[in-house]
Amino acid sequence: MNKLIRTAFTLSFITIFYNIAEGIISVYYGTGDETLALLGFGIDSFVEVISGIGIAHLVLRMKYSEVQSRDTFEKTALKVTGSAFYLLTAGLILASVLNIINDVKPDTTIPGVIIAAISIATMYWLMKSKLKVGKALNSDAIIADANCTKTCFYLSFILLASSGLYELFGIAYFDILGSLGIAWFAFKEGRESFEKVKSRTLLCSCENEHHSSLKNSDLKLK
Repeated sequence: MNKLIRTAFTLSFITIFYNIAEGIISVYYGTGDETLALLGFGIDSFVEVISGIGIAHLVLRMKYSEVQSRDTFEKTALKVTGSAFYLLTAGLILASVLNIINDVKPDTTIPGVIIAAISIATMYWLMKSKLKVGKALNSDAIIADANCTKTCFYLSFILLASSGLYELFGIAYFDILGSLGIAWFAFKEGRESFEKVKSRTLLCSCENEHHSSLKNSDLKLK
């Protein structure tokens, strides 16, 4: 049990430090090359750091006692995370409109392609590793965190597609569509963060509905 908790704690720290590095690099190249999708992706990574700190705190509590609900620190981290995601959503939508009006085009999106490819591989490994540990510990919180990592996995594909298509065709709308795709996922993550605060369990509402449907199916079979 303690070994699994140590593994979960290590995975949470890998997630935090990876997102910090990814955020710095993405914001640097996103700003320099004027690619909104990469800039939004980088800011999203920084917001994920706040969420990751909350998860690390929760896993640390698991080392000393059974965790049934979130404490004040974790709820505060989720509220800050949710608010930051909503601000990111609004910022990306506004920036997309301004880029269309001012006809802003990225200098290059090659860094976005490279960063997205690395992120896809990293997030896939983290997602699978967290899911394995979460199931072994029977921890709803770690399984929920694995699902959050899955969202980052999907975001990486959006960045890869928008950056790759722009580099191939030079059409600015591909970068704007990528930023709007990231904005949509940021909105969803923000909503889920606040749902987790309200929830009495360690799962978000969508996962609770999934669990309930499974239980109802089991009852029908019985």
